[in-house]
Amino acid sequence: MKQPSLMIKSILLIVGCFSFIQSFSQASWEVDMLRSINHNPPSSDLWKGISSTTKPLAIAAPLGMAAVALFNKDKQLAQKAYEVAGSLVIATITAQGLKVIVNRPRPYATYTGIYPDVVETDKSFPSGHVSTAFSTAASVSIQCKKWYVTVPLYAWATGVGYSRMYLGQHYPSDVIAGAAVGIGSAYLAHWLNQKFFQKKK
Repeated sequence: MKQPSLMIKSILLIVGCFSFIQSFSQASWEVDMLRSINHNPPSSDLWKGISSTTKPLAIAAPLGMAAVALFNKDKQLAQKAYEVAGSLVIATITAQGLKVIVNRPRPYATYTGIYPDVVETDKSFPSGHVSTAFSTAASVSIQCKKWYVTVPLYAWATGVGYSRMYLGQHYPSDVIAGAAVGIGSAYLAHWLNQKFFQKKK
């Protein structure tokens, strides 16, 4: 019962979050919130830097785990690295698919008074950066349940979420949805790993 419950939780998390977001999508409160966070121009090197770390750190996590596993001939750690990579693949496919389905323009393409750091060509919902960051944070945290690992990882992922609003790229609901996709993908990857790839004792 434990393994199916993980899959159910991940699916319910994603579906529930999307239902909530759809009911408040593009409401005035989130446009006002975005305007209060976004700057003209969004010139903070701190938030630009945090946003730019998303992909490098997400790639480094499973590759680093895999390298250590290879060096130490640790098959269990290698399996964990595959799970973290799998979570990223699921999160990326889900986020990109939702961008096509929802087809929500970037906030600066719809509203005045929102200033992007760069003009992006893809859609807004959900945030791909945030889904990647939370997928990494959640997946690594599942593997290593130590506060000194989980707290910095989730702080970093939250910082990525804030940075995407500061830079004018996403609505708050895009960020919430991205976090849901990332965390849900991590738990789904964990369930799939336990279901199909873990050796039964």
